[in-house]
Amino acid sequence: MRVLYIDIDTLRPDHLGCYGYHRETSPNIDTFASGALQFNNVHASDVPCLPSRTALLTGRFGIHNGVVNHGGTDADPAIEGESRGFWSRLHMTSFPNRLKRAGLKTVSISSFAQRHSAFHWYSGFDEAYDVGKYGLETADEVWAITDDWLTRNGKADDWFLHVHMWDPHTPYRAPAEFGEPFADDPLPSWLTEDVRAKHWQSCGPHSAREANGFAPKPEMLEPFPRQPQEIPDLQAVRQMFDGYDTGVLMSDHYVGQIFNKLADLNIDSDTVIMLSSDHGETLGELNVYGDHQTADQITTRVPLLLHWPGIENKPGIDNTNKPLNAFHYQIDVSATILDLLGQRVPSNWDGKSFAEALHRGRDEGRDYLVVSQGAWACQRGIRYDDYIYINTRHDAYHLYPDAMLFDVVNDPHQTNNLATSKPEVLARGKDLLATWLSDNAPYARGRDPHDNVMAEGGPFHVRGQLEDYLTRLRATDRSHCADELAAKWS
Repeated sequence: MRVLYIDIDTLRPDHLGCYGYHRETSPNIDTFASGALQFNNVHASDVPCLPSRTALLTGRFGIHNGVVNHGGTDADPAIEGESRGFWSRLHMTSFPNRLKRAGLKTVSISSFAQRHSAFHWYSGFDEAYDVGKYGLETADEVWAITDDWLTRNGKADDWFLHVHMWDPHTPYRAPAEFGEPFADDPLPSWLTEDVRAKHWQSCGPHSAREANGFAPKPEMLEPFPRQPQEIPDLQAVRQMFDGYDTGVLMSDHYVGQIFNKLADLNIDSDTVIMLSSDHGETLGELNVYGDHQTADQITTRVPLLLHWPGIENKPGIDNTNKPLNAFHYQIDVSATILDLLGQRVPSNWDGKSFAEALHRGRDEGRDYLVVSQGAWACQRGIRYDDYIYINTRHDAYHLYPDAMLFDVVNDPHQTNNLATSKPEVLARGKDLLATWLSDNAPYARGRDPHDNVMAEGGPFHVRGQLEDYLTRLRATDRSHCADELAAKWS
């Protein structure tokens, strides 16, 4: 068995043609999707990058593996203590280790571990290749390593190859030769001038006034001309969407190169192929322009396309025009892959296989999902029915209310907070969160890691930023925001 996992960083499903996007960002991915299983409601349990891939590696929620942040205590997996054996639990139960037990050689082409000092990522991989640019590489550089590896090893049996491209991630960096492929395409209709102008008077890192952090960074203009520094008008909105979408298009181009390589080696039809991401990208939603700061629908939902020979033709799940809509965590997908390979899912995993449902041609999954963000905001989102309820403990200086409720089916860009108008729906979300917290104790380090994030001064990316940011707010005619933030957090 050969298994290929194409991991496109920061890829939101609704910017792919196969998920309904109006721009032609993904011709190769769309062609692949036409013959694959397409899942509509897969979410990363923990975001952003470091928590998401740690969950994927361990098969466990951040509340159990300990990683919910990008710095501080909760950016490293919880240690086992005196119960640790000669081989650690991580070594024994990591996703790649379990793939090895299925007889697969495990290989990762990714700079993720170097970018985040996340060297636990290597647990269970036989080979690891790092471009050496800490996530600032482009897909052509990743493709060069992938092409070489497949040339040398592709026709062999029994391998798992993880290929990680970063191009949709900020800073948007598609090279000039990609041109401006979307210059004549309309923008998404929800982000109007009225919405932008309202955001301009509000606050938060990567908000309309600070679209690259807590303040514009002119030094990034020359190396990254596609990356907007602020959003003063709809032309800057276009720059953001075009920069992101061109990154998607560049990744798609090299996905096509990978597929062509598999065909050249005559292994395309019998290779398992999964295409997904670690998280999405907020492109103006919740006044976050080009980042991934929240536990919302946009940031936690990821695409999932799966070609598994013999599965996609089952009655009831031939979904060329009908995505599978059941709720799944991404770690459920890892558990399903192990199950389909005939391997037992480790007992300490939170991921649950849905392989039996696939074998029976059924679209079945979880009743609801709980997702976590601890690196920018400190939030948990509860995805149930048509809604997401977001519980906020730290607002990343965006002045979010403690409770937000969105109908993500009818309001996919989360423009209308229903927390006060739908109290019964909100109460259900709160009850689900309380039940989940109770069911998932004991915690990794003896307490909820979100408690620890708050005790250490808040999410990593906003620690120590408040006083300087209050000064900037007052200097840019937003004293009302500064006063509210000061009252809330000083």
